[in-house]
Order: sequence, then structure tokens, then C-alpha cells
Amino acid sequence: QVQLVESGGGLVQPGGSLRLSCAASGIYFTLYGLEWYRQTPGKQRELVAGIGSGGNTYYADSVKGRFTISRDNAKNTVTLQMNSLKPEDTAVYYCNARLSSYELWGQGTQVAVSS
Repeated sequence: QVQLVESGGGLVQPGGSLRLSCAASGIYFTLYGLEWYRQTPGKQRELVAGIGSGGNTYYADSVKGRFTISRDNAKNTVTLQMNSLKPEDTAVYYCNARLSSYELWGQGTQVAVSS
């Protein structure tokens, strides 16, 4: 079955950390570029971080220095380590896998940062 499944969301206090994971199945994972997006009600989905098939990484300015994306090709997973979380990081986070014009999306996982 071709799918992406996110996990690891939840409620955390400002300054805390969360680790999101995305497990892929049914695709040749090594070839895919992988990205994390987030979306809040009434706003467009925005890119948070990405990692290419070669391991190059890139980040939105708003999360640089706080978030780290990584991939484990042996386990078909991509991870987003989120530190120093802020209330404005509250959103539904989505995993995306892309190869040329073909892409997959996960179902999303909710992250809430609040005291």
C-alpha cells in the first residue's frame, strides 16, 4: 500500500520539543525528496523543511536553528525534530514525498504549543 503516515504530534509548552516522524510504504523511498509542511485554519499550507534524496536540507526562515529534518533510508522514515517551540508553530504538520511530478501526502498530525 502506497502511503505516508505521520506520528508524534501533541501538546507542548512554549520552549519545549517534539519529534515528528513520517513512515513511508509502497515507494522506492531512497529516490524521493521529502518535505514537512504545516497549515493553520484559513492559511495556505507552508513549507517548513525539506531533505533531498542526496541528503541536502533546507528550512523556512521561521524555523532555522530550531528544527532539524533527517531521513533514514533503511527504515523509510523522515523525522522532524522541533526544539524551542513557539505558539506560532501550532499547526497541522504534513509529510510530503515527491519524485518528479509524482507526490504523496500524509494525513497530518496536530502540533499545539501552549501554556
